[in-house]
Amino acid sequence: MCAELQLNVELGYPGFELAVDERVALDGVTVLFGPSGGGKSTLLRTIAGLEQPRRGRVAIGDEVWFDEARGIDLAAHHRPAGLMFQDARLFTHLDVAGNLDFAETRSRKRGTQPARREVVDALDLGPLLNRRVDGLSGGERQRVALGRTLLSRPRLLMLDEPLAALDHERKQEILPYLERLPERFGLPAIYVSHSIEEVVRLAGRVLLLADGRVQAHGDPSEILQRLDLDSWTGRFGASSLIDGRLDGHDERLGLSRIALDDASLVDETPGGQHQGDQHLVVPRVQGPAVGDPVRVRILARDVVIALERPRGISIRNVLPARVAAVEPEEGSAFTSVSLSVGGKTIRARLTRASAEELELQPGADVFALIKTAGLDSD
Repeated sequence: MCAELQLNVELGYPGFELAVDERVALDGVTVLFGPSGGGKSTLLRTIAGLEQPRRGRVAIGDEVWFDEARGIDLAAHHRPAGLMFQDARLFTHLDVAGNLDFAETRSRKRGTQPARREVVDALDLGPLLNRRVDGLSGGERQRVALGRTLLSRPRLLMLDEPLAALDHERKQEILPYLERLPERFGLPAIYVSHSIEEVVRLAGRVLLLADGRVQAHGDPSEILQRLDLDSWTGRFGASSLIDGRLDGHDERLGLSRIALDDASLVDETPGGQHQGDQHLVVPRVQGPAVGDPVRVRILARDVVIALERPRGISIRNVLPARVAAVEPEEGSAFTSVSLSVGGKTIRARLTRASAEELELQPGADVFALIKTAGLDSD
């Protein structure tokens, strides 16, 4: 079993109070997600020992980092946590190799893993080792900062919006490195972000934090589907996350084809005439290679429902589906419809009038029409 991060902390400033009582499984990437000012960075700094709670407890398994009742408050530099910020905070008087040397020298008492060569190879730092850090691009600087953090040999990696200062191109450059970290090094990570794109790409679980309180905690696909969280995830932004594999590209048209996971390749319509034809066409995917796993975010407002397979339309993604639930949204003109596609759930949001006209009921066989232009793939 993986260790748990035990959090029971309270602290506050004028106009802001943070109160969190959660247990977080430490495997893969947990994204602290939510609006700016919600307390994400404050919570991360509290775990790291850079903020002192008014009361509470912070522990990993049996290792206690803070316990107000017992008078325990492990200094930040004694906590086996590697913290990486928005700005790389590299030593400008040293070259890249010197920055890595600094972290490695200070971490000798923590062992020898991960090895320096493994970190350099994983982050493609070899060509940068002899360069001065003030001559690096933003993406290169963050890769070096990440390498230095890994060579501090932490038990827990903590990343405070490390891509916030980068433009879209530089973000796409570094995201694949972040994505591979848990599997490559077996190191759990707590990742602060207010970017849906980064949640889609990285999150194994999400802790949604707003107004200093945890609003939701769990699987990202479940959290992003919840309409009651719209005020924090983006109004009318309820969405579904579908896992698949990159099946190929159409370079001329700038499109990629995503084959849905095996569980999604079973046609649920009578007769199964579309069995094995479950795939999505999305805007050109950058980064992953053909055959790599990818995750697609589908906004509920970009899903159209048809009773028959349509012809002569511009929408390219037409998936056989079965209605799982129909839930009118109280106080609005809309209805939320959950569709089962080979065991996966896709949420659609349409008007009550449309739902009634189609006579949608649980168990009905329909087609989900998904707009290619509205898809986010990572």
